[in-house]
Amino acid sequence: MSASRTDVLILGGGVIGLACALYLLKAGASVRVLEQGTPGCGSSHGNCGTITPSHAPPLAMPGVIGVALRSMLSADAPLYLNPRFDGPRLRWLLGFARHCNWRDFARATTARAAILQRSRLLLAGLVRDEQLDCEFVEEGDLYVYRTAQRQAADARDHFAVLDRLGIEVQRLRGDQVEAMEPALKPGVVGGLLHPGDARLRPDRYAAELARRVVELGGVIETGARIERFSTDPGRITLVHSSRGVFEGDRVVMALGAWSPLLARTLGLRLPMQPGKGYSLTYTRPVRVPRRALVLREPSVCVTTWNSGYRLGSTMEFSGYSEGLNRPRLDALRRGAASGLHEPEGPELLEEWWGWRPMSVDEVPIIGPCARWSNLLLATAHGMLGVSMSAATGELVASMLGGGASPIDAAPYAPARFGL
Repeated sequence: MSASRTDVLILGGGVIGLACALYLLKAGASVRVLEQGTPGCGSSHGNCGTITPSHAPPLAMPGVIGVALRSMLSADAPLYLNPRFDGPRLRWLLGFARHCNWRDFARATTARAAILQRSRLLLAGLVRDEQLDCEFVEEGDLYVYRTAQRQAADARDHFAVLDRLGIEVQRLRGDQVEAMEPALKPGVVGGLLHPGDARLRPDRYAAELARRVVELGGVIETGARIERFSTDPGRITLVHSSRGVFEGDRVVMALGAWSPLLARTLGLRLPMQPGKGYSLTYTRPVRVPRRALVLREPSVCVTTWNSGYRLGSTMEFSGYSEGLNRPRLDALRRGAASGLHEPEGPELLEEWWGWRPMSVDEVPIIGPCARWSNLLLATAHGMLGVSMSAATGELVASMLGGGASPIDAAPYAPARFGL
């Protein structure tokens, strides 16, 4: 075996690529990861780190297109659609709109729930068995309401959907929520507690996955920007990068939001768009929430770790536009201030943005590609890459190793898009 050849070549060193590498190594394969930056530097880095089977219902549902169109007039709306014309984004939005019906909503919810619940189960064991130092805590996730209207809507839709899926959710009165979370300002009308959810520090999780990959014999090539492919009919033979030329018997594309850009060079059209997210990371305030919170009216997620404190969420569809959108960061601050005694920590450590890889049906794309016999896709996890990472790694390892799939892989297959 040459130094540049491995059984599996993984393109992308975020939590999905690293989890795939870890499970493949544990299954006995030799693995090399190509990462254009450093492990976990993309959307894996600055998200809120919540592990959420409770997020099984997708964004795509009847009525959401109207919300998105109205958001074009407000750059700080929780869901924001940039009005600038962009052909690929427009085509994606039209496809997304076709999925905003109850039949597709139910199908996507079931598929997302299966991989989220499997991953949640695996993560606890993975953190324990691999000794991942990532501040993993199993204390649930709490939705907080200050208006009866929003609470009633979620009780009707969110609560009922999770109940049918067997995902535990508890209704709480306002006084119960305030007693559980003294960091909240008075005026809470109610809450929904998801006791099966968890949280971790995502940048530490990615770093720990990378550490274990290397310890188990995997190779991570940092600063390896992928430039082009060499192919034979129906097969990828070489991957050319800024760090050299590499070869793998199998190639896994786990490039998150960059996947459709690279896939285009292979003649593949992945129905994906980047959904831009933002976060603010601080040192810990004195009065911090005891568990992860979602302040529902402003759509702000609040996560506390021993090592810090983060405000995040929001979804912006602006194509591949880079940089911070200041009104959206200000909206996070205002939303947190509306609900918390100490909405910000003493020291601001980081203002962050990142692209989430959104598929047109909000179900990840995981499985073999029909056009290229040795290519497997593992992408389009949307806002749930950390939550779905362990189950995705396990599923990819089972596909490449020929073992039985731990969950039904059909809902995630690229074949649903003719890929």
